Amino acid sequence: MPFDLVIAHGRSTGVPSIGARRAVAIWLFTICVMLLVMIGLGGATRLTGSGLSIMDWQPISGIVPPLSSAEWERLFAIYKTIPQYKMQPLGFDLTSFQHIFWLEWIHRFWGRLTGIAFLLPLIYFAVRGQIRRKLLPGLIVIFCLGGVQGFVGWFMVSSGFFPDSDHVQTLRLVAHLVVALVLYAAILWVAMTEWVPYPPAVPGSVGLRRLVIAVVVLTALTIIAGGFTAGSRAGYVFNSFPLMGGRIIPRGYDALHPFWMNWFHTLAAIQFDHRLLATATAVTTLAAVLWGSSRQLRLPQGPRDAMLALGVVVVVQYVLGVATLLLVVPVDLATLHQVVAVLLLSAGLIALHSLRGARAHAQT
Repeated sequence: MPFDLVIAHGRSTGVPSIGARRAVAIWLFTICVMLLVMIGLGGATRLTGSGLSIMDWQPISGIVPPLSSAEWERLFAIYKTIPQYKMQPLGFDLTSFQHIFWLEWIHRFWGRLTGIAFLLPLIYFAVRGQIRRKLLPGLIVIFCLGGVQGFVGWFMVSSGFFPDSDHVQTLRLVAHLVVALVLYAAILWVAMTEWVPYPPAVPGSVGLRRLVIAVVVLTALTIIAGGFTAGSRAGYVFNSFPLMGGRIIPRGYDALHPFWMNWFHTLAAIQFDHRLLATATAVTTLAAVLWGSSRQLRLPQGPRDAMLALGVVVVVQYVLGVATLLLVVPVDLATLHQVVAVLLLSAGLIALHSLRGARAHAQT
């Protein structure tokens, strides 16, 4: 449908115009950027052990940081009661505590700010009728899921206060990560759909689209496996590549019974599975990129560029993963590795979205 006819049709039926839908898309893309920053802050918080520095959950009043020396001393005294404090190096004083406290406070503050940045424009666009009626309930669900994510974050942090633990439980960490990925992917997909509501036809690329779906699924699984690697600290063992302790499959992979328990509790198995999924993701992605760039397929410029970008990001991410492993998980590099993992998922979703016309063409 020509652009001017689309606008006229929207005005006559009450459907938001292309301009209105793109305004909504820009807002949602902005939220995606904020979520990406949030995920990066979360990674840095975890890697520095800052997450346990704030030992209460106050969604409203917690936005105000300590404002007096007495309040700082009170919070530091509470922190001294948990096992993590006993693991800190000699000389860990109030100044050191303030350093990790501020990182966690910024992480939580950014989460609150992201929630406000989502809610207020949602109300504004809804009142002005700039959000499609079928889309509005989904956006409300996404906002509610964001609130659930705040609770899951506290549920994760509180597991680090147990007498026998100096860090958060791995399963709770992974749950927090999964909810973040679902939120991010859902918002990104809606934003892309509002920006390009009518997909161009991409004849002959149904098979490529299915392969890109496999790439997205493998990327998500690899990120989740990375969550288990981070939560169990499995990245600090077998810091060599490509072999692990001189073997392809490391000793101790099957130490537990039943066998599947190794995937979640054995460090050798957790790291190996993350490596295996990462390699499968890279190989599948590069195969999709080669297929998408073939002369026989003749992809339009948009999908072709999306596929090439996907190939570049997967190579960068794989190199970052190997470097993070070999250098024994330095904070800056490991945080970057986590952020680029989300960018890789984004690139996969963008490539998949650009191929939506393949399905539409196949059904006609």
